[in-house]
Amino acid sequence: MIDALLGGVTRGSRALGSLALAALVLSSAAACKKNQDAQTAGYQQGQPGGQPAPGTQPAPGQPAPAPGQPAPAPGTTAPAPGTTAPAPGTPAPAPAPGGKATQLDATAGAVVQPILNELAKKETVAGAKPVGTALVGNFGTNTTLETQVQLQPNKCYSVVATSLPPVSEVNVQLIAVAPIPGLAPVLAADGDTGPSAVLGRKPNCYKWALPLAAPAKVVVTVTGGSGLAAAQLYEK
Repeated sequence: MIDALLGGVTRGSRALGSLALAALVLSSAAACKKNQDAQTAGYQQGQPGGQPAPGTQPAPGQPAPAPGQPAPAPGTTAPAPGTTAPAPGTPAPAPAPGGKATQLDATAGAVVQPILNELAKKETVAGAKPVGTALVGNFGTNTTLETQVQLQPNKCYSVVATSLPPVSEVNVQLIAVAPIPGLAPVLAADGDTGPSAVLGRKPNCYKWALPLAAPAKVVVTVTGGSGLAAAQLYEK
């Protein structure tokens, strides 16, 4: 009788142990499932440690947008930090003063050639002849054009220049070409104001007194307005 009771108790203990072990396994499985769901939800919401939501990654070659700023549209580039992109239609800045004018073919000066001829006939010494072709250019304000010439011993030189509206001021200089860099002495310059200029106006002209030929430059500068201007060197 006692042996039977002890056997029943033993079998009951074993059954209770099996039930407790099964309950522990089910509880652990439920906890793992809950943790997995929480991690998946965190990834979809873009929480720290997850990936950005689809469609928010910057295009290749573009920097990531600053916090609180939208990502740039595809095919565009975000402006550099501290800069502002120019508004559409904004004109390009004007050339810096002191730049070079655009030299044109001498035939482009056909429209001003009659004016040059008349100015030379009126303002240069009798017997002066043109040297080479006219220097013609399209000038902006404070732009310059030059050409090199050869001054001959005991020859006398004049330069006439003229322009078309809206040019309002033209200046002419004769500058020596010196072998020392940075040294370019002005040999002569016009003293006129207006859209035309004459260097070496009659009865005077610029005479090269040295016994040897020397290079020089005819320099034309437009300091008022912009447009077509031309100059011609004369020699006697």
